[in-house]
Amino acid sequence: MDGFKNFVSEYRGAIIGGIIAIIILCTRLYELIIGILLVIVGVFLGNYVQRNKDDVKEKIKNFIDRI
Repeated sequence: MDGFKNFVSEYRGAIIGGIIAIIILCTRLYELIIGILLVIVGVFLGNYVQRNKDDVKEKIKNFIDRI
């Protein structure tokens, strides 16, 4: 019994993370989470491009020239 208590206390975070992952997979919440993450990445990318138009144009131009 002492070994089990040590195991649980040592790997408590991993056990909780595994349980949360199983719940997310069973309820298909991962689709919602991926969608929200894509929206957030799109917002940050759009904001970056808007604030750094000239740098982005130059980087894209250099990339296309290399191809």
